[in-house]
Amino acid sequence: MATKRISIHGEWSSRWAFVLAATGSAVGLGNIWKFPYITGENGGGAFVLVYLMCIAIIGIPIMMAEIMLGRRGRQSPINTMHTLAIEAGHNPHWMWLGWLGVVAGFLILSYYSVIAGWALAYVFRTASGTFTNVTPDGVGSIFSTFLADPESLMFWHTLFMVMTMLVVARGVNGGLEKAVKFLMPALFVILLVLLGFAMSSGEFNQGLSFLFNPDFSKINANGVLIAMGHAFFTLSLGMGAIMVYGSYLPENASIARTTFMIAAADTTVALIAGMVIFPIVFANNLEPGSGPGLIFQTLPLAFGHMPGGLFFGTLFFILLTFAAWSSSISLIEPAVAWLVENHNMDRMKASVVMGISCWLFGLLTVFSFNIWSDYAPLSMFERFREKTLFDLLDYLTANIMLPLGGLLIAVFSVWLMSGEASRDELGMGEGPSYLLWRFLVRYITPVAVIIVFLRAIEVI
Repeated sequence: MATKRISIHGEWSSRWAFVLAATGSAVGLGNIWKFPYITGENGGGAFVLVYLMCIAIIGIPIMMAEIMLGRRGRQSPINTMHTLAIEAGHNPHWMWLGWLGVVAGFLILSYYSVIAGWALAYVFRTASGTFTNVTPDGVGSIFSTFLADPESLMFWHTLFMVMTMLVVARGVNGGLEKAVKFLMPALFVILLVLLGFAMSSGEFNQGLSFLFNPDFSKINANGVLIAMGHAFFTLSLGMGAIMVYGSYLPENASIARTTFMIAAADTTVALIAGMVIFPIVFANNLEPGSGPGLIFQTLPLAFGHMPGGLFFGTLFFILLTFAAWSSSISLIEPAVAWLVENHNMDRMKASVVMGISCWLFGLLTVFSFNIWSDYAPLSMFERFREKTLFDLLDYLTANIMLPLGGLLIAVFSVWLMSGEASRDELGMGEGPSYLLWRFLVRYITPVAVIIVFLRAIEVI
């Protein structure tokens, strides 16, 4: 048994603090923005059922592995993988797995902050009555005009990035933990208020039927692959966030139990978001499969024409902002932790350095929607002919870096790390639960991730 390490960054005060933090990392735009529209595009209930199965088979086992590695190493993902590789008697170049996660988190936050800025802007736009009695073309025009204005996007991107770094700079207990102790309960309260509103819309039963009545004729192989991919990405796996949060996990906390709680909370938020959105969509005769515009174009139209829409629409975009904020602090934490460990910086300086760097990189996304909207750097390749800088960043992180990171986490945790070390950290003994986890991570999960990866890069 290895000597137990101590994180120089501090520790969560309790298992519940970690559950809230990791749930905050997992719950984000993917749950409230992406999950409803991909469910709408892929037929509803059948897609949800496949998604839940994928959470169990892919998401939970890899999350357990990533938390285990984080708590074992008690450092930033880069230094954790370097330390654990040496401990297991393997090449220290496994630290590049840590680098993969840190860089992925940095790149994702650079454009995530821009999209989150949209949600923040829409809080004020909705509250001011911008969408009241506006026509469908009017809502679309408002959104298009907003995206075409680089100064406006830069302002909201800047504001959201400042909000993120103010939390991260205050450290594990004073910043991250205090933030999630406020954000996550507030997020659930707002969700439940909106759920009550949706129940009074008159089409709640139709929304429930669409979400939970599986019609397998409406889902195809591509829909299954989308469910597999989203189950993996929604839990913030492969980007260093869960690993670094795991490094702050108290020694006596059960990794298995906390992982199940996080996955359950994350999935519950996604399902309630669907229960909120689809009744509103059906009550206003809108299209549930309207794609990414569901949140920023379709719903503002609905809120603008319904009783109480001003209040509940504002509340919805506050919810979206809170969800994005709780995720964003986890995306930058691995890089900040590495700067503190390796470059003798205090957290404030490390946060400022990473915040400014990420903000500058985010300008690539800002300009992708306006002054560089016609610029496709890889247009010489057919597959990327129309992809802007934002599209390429999204493609690189979601389709290549995160699946690759998840796959390597699975490989290291069961093929290279000793069974004694994983049993020691997981605290599950040699029982059936440990054997099931080891079987899934050793054989089933890697195959599923490889299939998602190959499908994402259009090999299959």
